[in-house]
Amino acid sequence: MRQDKRFHTGETISAQHIARLIADHVDWLVTVDPHLHRITDLSQVYSIPTRVVHAASSIAAWIKQHIAKPLLIGPDEESAQWISDVAQQADAPFVVLTKIRHGDRDVQISLPDLEKWRDYTPILVDDMISTAGTMIKTIGHLQQLNMPAPICITVHAVFAQNAYGDLRTSGAADIISCDTIVHASNRIGLVEEIGRGVNDFI
Repeated sequence: MRQDKRFHTGETISAQHIARLIADHVDWLVTVDPHLHRITDLSQVYSIPTRVVHAASSIAAWIKQHIAKPLLIGPDEESAQWISDVAQQADAPFVVLTKIRHGDRDVQISLPDLEKWRDYTPILVDDMISTAGTMIKTIGHLQQLNMPAPICITVHAVFAQNAYGDLRTSGAADIISCDTIVHASNRIGLVEEIGRGVNDFI
């Protein structure tokens, strides 16, 4: 879903081809928080019925149960709507970063003023962690501001190459993921959400 346009000459638009491949072999699809950006709805690429289920309520419940004074931090402007939903359900404040991506591992970010949140626990939340570049840079900024070590939460634990190890050594207090991809960081289960989506087709 991330390859939703040609970023370089000669590239294919993989989101379209993978959707067609899946649709040729299954009758319907239930998925969790797909990366929707320029493609805003799965019906734009899938010819079969689809359901999108969301991890926000489960993430919010985990935060409410484990963190006394959380401050949620979204990675970019695109995340504002999603992280505001998590924050509302977790009864927590949130801020959103400004991010400029120059490449897969070249990300420039800036943080808003966090002075009034100094006694809160920063919670970095993103729909997926692939290279971990954005989170690692954010952790560096938080360290410069003498903020507490952040907890990193993601829906999809992609963790390409050494991303997980790099994130662990960057200063994260903990790394938590939902169980959409089997990983050692899985601590938030989405069986009920997926089950409800599947039930729509049974």
